[in-house]
Order: sequence, then C-alpha cells, then structure tokens
Amino acid sequence: MADKERAQRATSNVFARLPQKLMQEMKEAFTMIDQNRDGFIDINDLKEMFSSLGRTPDDKELTAMLKEAPGPLNFTMFLSIFSDKLSGTDSEETIRNAFAMFDEQENKKLNIEYIKDLLENMGDNFNKDEMRMTFKEAPVEGGKFDYVKFTAMIKGSGEDEA
Repeated sequence: MADKERAQRATSNVFARLPQKLMQEMKEAFTMIDQNRDGFIDINDLKEMFSSLGRTPDDKELTAMLKEAPGPLNFTMFLSIFSDKLSGTDSEETIRNAFAMFDEQENKKLNIEYIKDLLENMGDNFNKDEMRMTFKEAPVEGGKFDYVKFTAMIKGSGEDEA
C-alpha cells in the first residue's frame, strides 16, 4: 500500500516539473526502450535494448533496474524516476554558490567569455559542440551570463531569485 501511494504521489506532478522539450526527449527514449511497444518497459524490452547496444546484462541486473520503479514501468513512472534522479543532483543553492565563487562583483552575472574560457580550459574541457549546446538557451544579455536564472532553468524551479 505504501509503495502504491508513493508511486501515485511521485507521478502526480511529474508532468508539471519537467520542461516540455525534456519530456519529448524522454518520450523518444522511452519509445526506444519499449521494444514491443506495449506502453511498459519490462525485462524483455531491456534485454533487447541492451542487446542492440552490444551488451548483455544478466537477469539479476535487469530486475534490479526495474525494481527502482514502485510499480509497472509505464511512461509516467519512467518520467517520475528520471525526475527524481535529476532532483538528486546538487541543490540550486549549491550550484549558484559554485558560480558565485567566480562572481567578484557579486551581481549574480558573469562575463560569458570568462565562463566559456573556464569551461574550455579547466577540468573536463568542453569542446565547441558542448559549449554551443550548453549556452544555446542560456540567459545571456549584454555579454553577461545570469547564473541564477541558468541554475533555475537546469533545476526546473522557474525561480530566478537568490
């Protein structure tokens, strides 16, 4: 009973939590995994999908994947699990604070060229395509990157205040 209630509560607002574009991408991914097109992902769907990728995990591993869902793995449950995984990333505050370390003027904006330079030359260097995709819809105005709005966008909160 508790699992059923949790599943219902988890899926009740999943459609409101994820941006439309992301939901469309998730629908395409779900359709690719749902090999028999019955609207549910089961162990046979996973076997076929992994086989097409050249990997053959055992039934125990596949069953463990399916057990992450508290019920049958339909599209809504798939979205809910994905949303929960996304929510498990760093909090908005943590991400904003990471950007704020580079914000010497404390105006919640950073020079876009400075950010691009950091991403291209530090840590896991971004290539040109990754850079283009990262900043495709980023809030940049007058050469300034608004990291508070960006953090709200990637976390799906829609809130743009510190």
